[in-house]
Amino acid sequence: MLKSGKLWIPRLSRSYTAKSKRVVLGQDTTKIKNYEPKISATHENRVYVWGFQETGALGLQRNIKKAQERYTEMVHHPTRLQFSNNNDITDVTTGYGFTAYAVNRSDGETLFGSGLNTDCQLGLQPKPKSKEPANLDVIIYPTAIKLPREAGDTDEGMKVRSMSAGRAHLVVVTQNGAVFTLGNNSYGQCGRPIIEDECYTRSAVIHRIPQADICGEQDEIVSVECGQDHTMFLTKLGKVYTCGWGADGQTGQGNYYSAGVITLIAGDIEKERIVRIACASDCVLALNEHGDVFGWGNSEYGQLDDSPDAEMQINSPRALQLTKGIGKVKDVAAGGSFCMALNDQGLVYTWGYGILGFGPFVEQTSRPQHLLPPLFGRNDFSNATTVVSIGCGVFHMGAVNSDGDLFMWGKNRFGHLGLGHKKDQFFPFKTAINGKVTKVAYGVDHTIALCRPHI
Repeated sequence: MLKSGKLWIPRLSRSYTAKSKRVVLGQDTTKIKNYEPKISATHENRVYVWGFQETGALGLQRNIKKAQERYTEMVHHPTRLQFSNNNDITDVTTGYGFTAYAVNRSDGETLFGSGLNTDCQLGLQPKPKSKEPANLDVIIYPTAIKLPREAGDTDEGMKVRSMSAGRAHLVVVTQNGAVFTLGNNSYGQCGRPIIEDECYTRSAVIHRIPQADICGEQDEIVSVECGQDHTMFLTKLGKVYTCGWGADGQTGQGNYYSAGVITLIAGDIEKERIVRIACASDCVLALNEHGDVFGWGNSEYGQLDDSPDAEMQINSPRALQLTKGIGKVKDVAAGGSFCMALNDQGLVYTWGYGILGFGPFVEQTSRPQHLLPPLFGRNDFSNATTVVSIGCGVFHMGAVNSDGDLFMWGKNRFGHLGLGHKKDQFFPFKTAINGKVTKVAYGVDHTIALCRPHI
C-alpha cells in the first residue's frame, strides 16, 4: 500500500500473554524425564582384543561355522570381549595363537582359555558327543581350564597370582603357592623330565609343583615369564629360577642344553635383587631394584653386547654396559631381535634390529636411542603425560602412557597393532581403545588389553 508516496510495510512481532510467560517460567521440573544410561557391566576391568581371529585366540565367536568364514580371519580394531562383560577378569596372557584369562567367579573357576589347543596347553578339552577321548584342537570361546586340586585347596587359594604362556605351553602360579604347567614339554619348559616322543594331543597332564620345591620355604614365587620354549620364575627375594630350551643360552644356566629341572641361576645377578624379567622369544632382560639392567640369551643383533668381539649367545646373566648411560631404568622388554627400556624420566629407549620406532629408514642400532615424548601423547595441553609401562611381542612393541593410552608400532601382518589395517607401523601410533589400559598381553599374532572404564 502506498501512503504519502512511501511504501508501508507492516511490522511483524511475536508477543506472549502474561499467562503464557508464567507457564514457560514455571515448568514443573519433577515431570522432566531424567535419563540414566544403562550400565553394561559392573566389573572393574574390561577386555579388548584384536589381531588374528582364525585360531580362536580372541574368543569372540560362539558359532563354529561363522568362525571359519573368511571375513572373520582378522579383527583390525580393538573389540570388546563379551566374556569380560559377564566375568571379572583380573589378568591375561597370550601364547602363540592362544589366550588365557584369570577370573574371579562365584563357582570357584579361576582360569579360562581360548585358541589353539593342539598340545593341550589349555588343558584337555573333550570333544562333545565323542565316543573316544578326543581333544578340541581349537577353542573359539573362553572355556574353563580345570586345575587339579588337593585336599585343603580353597577357591581363594586357587586364584591366579601370575601366569605366562610360551609357544605351546602355559604356566600358572596360584595364590596358595602352587605352580601348574600345561602343554608341550619337549624341552623341559614345563619343569618336569623330558619324555622322548611324548604325545601331547590328548594329554590330560597338568603338572603341579609346590613353590617350596622350587625356591624353598623361606621364599615365594611372585611372577612367571615364559619365552618361546623356556620358563622363568621370579621370587620375592629377587632370585630367578629357569627351565626349558637353552640352545641360545636363554635359561641362563651356564650351558646351551635343555633342562627339565627348575634351577636357580647366578652369573652377575647372583647377589642382586631382581624385580622384573622380560622375554618374548629367546633374549632375556632382567632389572634389579636399583634400576640396573642384566641380560642373557640370544644376542645376534647386539641386543646384549655391542662390542666387536661380542658373543651371539650368552648363557649366563650379564650386566649390560650399553644401558649405563640412559639413567635409572624402571621397566624392560625383549622381543625377537630388539630390546626396550623405560627410564625414570619416562623416556622409551629401543635398540637391536627391526622396526624400532624411528621411521622406515632406521632398522638397526647397537646403542639404545630414545623416542621423542610427543610420540606418546605429550603436548602443550598435556605436558605431564609420560610413559608408565612398555612391552613387546616377537616383532612389535607397545607403550602405555599415564593417561591410559596404548601406542603400538612394528610388524603388523596379522593386524595385531589394532590400527585398522595390516601395514607395518614405523612410528608409535595410538590404538583406539574405549578405556584406560592397565595391562597389555602382546601375542605373536594377536593382542589383548586389560582396561578400566573412563571415569
